[in-house]
Formats: sequence, structure tokens, C-alpha cells
Amino acid sequence: MPPLRTALLQSSGRLGDVAENLKALDEAAERAAQAGAGLLVAPEMFLTGYALDLDDIPGLAEARDGMSARAIGEIARRHGLAVLYGYPERDPGTGTVYNSAQLVGPDGESLANYRKTHLFGCFEQDAFTPGDTPVVQAEYAGLTIGILICYDVEFPENVRAHALAGTDLLLVPTAQMHPFQFVAEQLVPVRAFENQMYVAYVNRTGPEGEFEFVGLSCLAAPDGTTRTRAGRGEELVFGEADPVLLADSRKNNPYLRDRRPGLYASLV
Repeated sequence: MPPLRTALLQSSGRLGDVAENLKALDEAAERAAQAGAGLLVAPEMFLTGYALDLDDIPGLAEARDGMSARAIGEIARRHGLAVLYGYPERDPGTGTVYNSAQLVGPDGESLANYRKTHLFGCFEQDAFTPGDTPVVQAEYAGLTIGILICYDVEFPENVRAHALAGTDLLLVPTAQMHPFQFVAEQLVPVRAFENQMYVAYVNRTGPEGEFEFVGLSCLAAPDGTTRTRAGRGEELVFGEADPVLLADSRKNNPYLRDRRPGLYASLV
């Protein structure tokens, strides 16, 4: 099975301007496809921007199969690659709003939709309802793809749940802000190593409202190395999720085999 060339779009787009952000995603998808990527990952809340006024979020939120989802499906089809993007999701049945991420396949159809389970800070807790499905996966390019969002990856239980469910490549669109850059620099590679998976951590960048996003997007590998790392500005960087390296690493690293779950009951 060949490696999956993965493009990480480090960008904050334009706050509140869905049309402009769709245009930016289309341009990034074109560049990614030309570079041989089979997957493009955009940051948390890329569709609308992150630091929105609370009153504006319900109006910008869309159903998972809404107009923007259809537009992104067309982008994926036109460029022949899968796309993962963050957006505010409105449940059409209840009107509940979630901080979500959706993976769209190269045929334009949704492969998976994940609702953030661990909301960070007062802004997110006031704006969104937490999701209640911890492990969401899809099969793509011979890999089992999992999805978390930003703060979710900072809980070791979340990533271990994905490891036990067989996730090979964990996509983590994020809005990581100053002064927590150590998460991108140190924590994410450790998560990849201790759980024997690839982790694509894709951040926003620059000032937005009261926040200062730190960039530093990366693709961390199961051997503990960082296969690609962005700086602090707008970038499109590439890394490969290699199933051969993954299999070798899992064979040689005993973490998951040496677990003793019976000792951990107090954790739950």
C-alpha cells in the first residue's frame, strides 16, 4: 500500500466570510493535488473563522449536508482528493450547534462527520454543545482515518480510544493559541508515539479577535518523529502517512500489547 501524501493547510482564512474561505480551500486543494496529495486537512472552524461573535454563530452554522458541504464536495471531486474541514454544524432536527469537522472523499461524498467532545474555555462552552461520540472513523486510501478536534487530543484517553479502535491516521484540525504552543511542539509527537499512529495536527495562524494562533502544524509519525512542520505563518506543507512504517513501528513498539487494562479500572 503506497503512502498517503497529506497536505496540511495552515491558515485562518477570513473571519465570517464563508465564500472567501471556500475559495481559499479550492486554491489549496488545487495546489495539494498538483503536489500529489490524496488528502487535504484544514484547521478547526476553517469554513467560518473561529473568533466569531456568539450571536453570529447560529446564522453561520450549517447542516452537515448543507450548501457549503456540497461546495466542498465539488472541490474534492474536481481535484480528486479527500478534504477534511472544520465548521460550525447545526443539527437540522434540534437546532443544536456543534464544533464539527467533516471528511469528504474524492467522490464528493461525506466519509465521516465528528462533533468536538471536549470544549475549550468559556467561548466554546457558550457557543457549542459537546458531541457525545468519542471515536469517529472512515476508511480511505487503505488507512483507517480518525478525527478529533484541537483540545480533544490533549486528553490521552481520547487518543488511546482511537488506538484501540484501530485508527492509523488521526486528523486533528485545531485552533491552538498562545501560550500553549508546547502542545504542537511536544505533546502531539508523544501522542503519535505512545498510541502508534500518525497524527496530522493542523492549526490556524495569526491574530483573530482576542486570540493569537501559533501555527506549528505538523504530521507526527508513530516512531516519534515529526515528518513535516509548518512555521508561524500561512503555509501549505506536506507529509506522508506510510502504512509500511506504521506496521513496522507497531511490530517493534510494545506499548499497546503490554497494556494491563485490569489495573486501570479506577480511571473510569
